[in-house]
This record gives sequence, structure tokens and C-alpha cells, in this order.
Amino acid sequence: MKQLSVTGLFLNGAMMPKRQQSAKKKQVRIKLPDPEPISFEPQEFRAKIRHLARPLWRELPWRNIHDAYRVWLSEVMLQQTQVSRVLARWQLWLDRFPHIYELASASDAEVLEAWQGMGYNRRALALHETAQIIVRQYRGSFPHHHDELLKLPGIGPSTAAGIRVFAFDEPDIYLETNVRTVFIYELFPQAAAVSDSALIPLIRATCPGAGEDIRSWYYALLDYGSWLKHEGLNASQRSAGYVRQTPFEGSHRQKRAETVRILLAARKLGTLLDTQKIIDLLIQEEITNGRPVPSREEAADILSELEQEGFCTQTPYGWAVGREVQ
Repeated sequence: MKQLSVTGLFLNGAMMPKRQQSAKKKQVRIKLPDPEPISFEPQEFRAKIRHLARPLWRELPWRNIHDAYRVWLSEVMLQQTQVSRVLARWQLWLDRFPHIYELASASDAEVLEAWQGMGYNRRALALHETAQIIVRQYRGSFPHHHDELLKLPGIGPSTAAGIRVFAFDEPDIYLETNVRTVFIYELFPQAAAVSDSALIPLIRATCPGAGEDIRSWYYALLDYGSWLKHEGLNASQRSAGYVRQTPFEGSHRQKRAETVRILLAARKLGTLLDTQKIIDLLIQEEITNGRPVPSREEAADILSELEQEGFCTQTPYGWAVGREVQ
């Protein structure tokens, strides 16, 4: 619920003298109720969305399959990434790691190398770690239960629901940006700052039951939501949690990604770079591309961050990619 900050200027029902107001100001937190959706009937709503989405169907290779590994990979890749980019990279990844066993047995460096160009390198390490857990603890098969999936690295509520819905055709609350767009556009036409807590009961109410082709319902929501955004009707911008993505170019995140690329390039050449050489290369790269140049201290801090997060390891001979000492 949205919170409103109100300055308290009254005491015992009477106006306080101005000289006391500055000393007696008190912040009162008032919770505003979530906006109410327009009246609707779940079955009629499903029928309407399915009808609208029918001509908008997108033929995507990760649809109507029962391989949880491939579904999980598509869900992770599609986070904040356009479908057109994922289409090519999804198959390239599978060519390199066709089954979860190949991914689990790969090195961190191999996984990061395959992920380059997708952004958010943390996702690659989370994919790798989860694959190892699935192979070690579940004999290569994904668990079906939502809470078990949430325990795995990099799997949040939406990804867990996506695996259950699209790999196993089991009912769940799948709330991602296209689904959010549809529900806000259709059921909150005038409301601003619609919270996910207001949407979740509606998604639960409209989700078909077990054995009722749950996947096709969510495919309809995804296709209709994608079309709405393409038409400039992105109602998810009226979500309470909506945050406009900051530019990647020149950001701290971009410099981290560049540092990982420098380490991977050195690995490909069969060499390990020391700290000062990595800093020199990062600074030169930023100068060449006309981006803000980090100080040497900032560049060193980036290396420390990456080491703490498992992207690289400092050895007596230089920096190695990943958590394994090479």
C-alpha cells in the first residue's frame, strides 16, 4: 500500500503556536488503501483475454515443452531482456550446454563466457549454481513445489511460478511485466500506483485449475501484454513498483561488465593479469569509448566487488575468472 507522510501540527485538537511547530513536528504514516479493480467475473475475463490474444500468438521455441531446464533458462534470459535477443541466445546456450548436466559440470569461466552479451552477469553464476544443486540434490530433475524452487539461487516468485506453469502445467501466480500490464490495463483503467499485492488475488482468481491448460492462459496474457506495450499502452508503468531503468552505458554496472570481459579475454589468451594491468585496460577501454573514466581506486574496488560475488579469484599469478583457481 502506498504511504503518505503527513506533518502533525495539531495537539489535543488545537492548533499549536508557530514557535512550537518546528520543535514538535511529528511524522505520521498513513496507509492509503489499494485502488479497487473494476467489477469482473473470472471466467468471462479469461474468455475475453483468450479471444483478444488469439491473433497475437507468438511462436517461441520454449513454449509447449515439458523440459524444465529449457523453460527455466528462457525465464531467466527473458528478465529485462527483449524476446528478439533471447531467441538467438537461448539456442546458442543450449548448443553449448544441451542438458543441465553439461551446465553443472562446466566452469564458472565457461558459463560467464557463454553468457556474454546478455547482461546481468549475476544471472549466469546463479544459473550455474542452481544447475549444480539440481544435479547434486535432485538427480537432475527440477522440484515441482513452489517453496522448493524458491530456495534455489536466482529463482524468485515469478521464475518459480514460470517453471511450474510452463514446464509442469501446474497452477501458480505468475506475475511478470506483461501479465502486470494486462491486469492493470483491463481492471485498473484509471488507477495509479497499483501494487502487486492488489494484483495477486486477481491473478489467483483467474488462474485455471489443475488440468485446465494453465499454460495457454498465461501465454494469452503474455502475448496480449506484449502487444499492449508495443502499442504504447504499457499500463505496468502505473504499477506502484515501476522504476524507469537507468542507462547502462557509462554506469557502474557497465564498468563491472567490462572488467569481466577483460578477464575473459585474458583467459582466452591463456594468461592471468595482475591488478594494475586490469585497471590500466579498464581505464583505456573507457577512454576509447568516450565513457566516464573511473579512478584507479574505483577500478580496484570493482575488482574487489567482483571477487566477493564469485566472478573472479586473485591468485599469486594474477586474477582468474570465477570461483575456481585455474
